[in-house]
Amino acid sequence: MKIPYWHVDAFAFRAFTGNPAAVMFFDSLPEDDVLGAIAVEANLPATAFLSTETSGAADYDICWFTPASEIALCGHGTIAAGHAMLQQTGAEQVRFRTRTRGVVEVRRAPAGYELSLPVIETVEAERPEVEGLFGPEPQSIWLNPDRYGIYLFEDEQQLRSLEPDFEGLAKLGPDQFICTAPGDHTDIVSRVFAPGAGYHEDSVTGSAHSALAPFWAARLGREELTAHQASKRGGDLALRLDRQAGGGRVWLGGNCVTVAEGQFYLSG
Repeated sequence: MKIPYWHVDAFAFRAFTGNPAAVMFFDSLPEDDVLGAIAVEANLPATAFLSTETSGAADYDICWFTPASEIALCGHGTIAAGHAMLQQTGAEQVRFRTRTRGVVEVRRAPAGYELSLPVIETVEAERPEVEGLFGPEPQSIWLNPDRYGIYLFEDEQQLRSLEPDFEGLAKLGPDQFICTAPGDHTDIVSRVFAPGAGYHEDSVTGSAHSALAPFWAARLGREELTAHQASKRGGDLALRLDRQAGGGRVWLGGNCVTVAEGQFYLSG
């Protein structure tokens, strides 16, 4: 079986920056164990698997796998998939039906693309088990039941200096540890760690910004923000909070670069 394949750097204006993802299109998706094995073979932070959506709710069905497990919501994999499909079709927008998060949309924008994701709300909470695991202690902690956690630090310098205890964080489960602070050159800056989900530090995390947008909008008093994820590869995003949409949406703006395009051969 020959499967259309794209390797895309998401939230990037040049190759080898941003967050890499594989995008593959099937007429009909194989079983999840096959998808997981393909993700291991692709060996990228995420592989987005697409198939034609037949109910009329969206253009394609989408799901995402890391080399370790399936992901409930993957922002960079979705904007990469949107980039691949819009480049193929020439359309202005594309809609994807997810397995657990409803329909998400990617559309063209002046700076590349905008991705719409559902808002992830967090509430302030205590979490004594993370004490000492980041080095400096966060000023406050904000959690979501779906294992997203925001850890607020004093400034960008402190954020960049974090040296997490990845083994200790992994023992707490497949949480997304979203560390954030006011930015020096952008409104906000972040680093995202998820060792319990199979990766130490993510390069650019779309879903994390679905939590960061409402968190920082409440503090800064505006709903349009600039953001930088201070990973080794780095990435920049424009955030726009839309409370009028059903349940609230966050629009993530960024660009994508195709690094490779071809066919993935699946035998057996």
